[in-house]
Amino acid sequence: MSMAMIGMIAGMALGFAGYFGGFAAFLLVAALGAIGFVAGRFLDGDLEPGDLFRVRERGGDRRR
Repeated sequence: MSMAMIGMIAGMALGFAGYFGGFAAFLLVAALGAIGFVAGRFLDGDLEPGDLFRVRERGGDRRR
């Protein structure tokens, strides 16, 4: 399934949730979709658990 098709399905789900359930349902569906996306990336092996919590290092100390 292409990413465009997945995006269309997600958009339709959010649209139905917003229309029939109101804004709170829209936010709930969006949040659960984001959690499902991260879980799917993790299960596919595209995302490591440390990637979410690792602190990014700077190229050098610029405070000198």
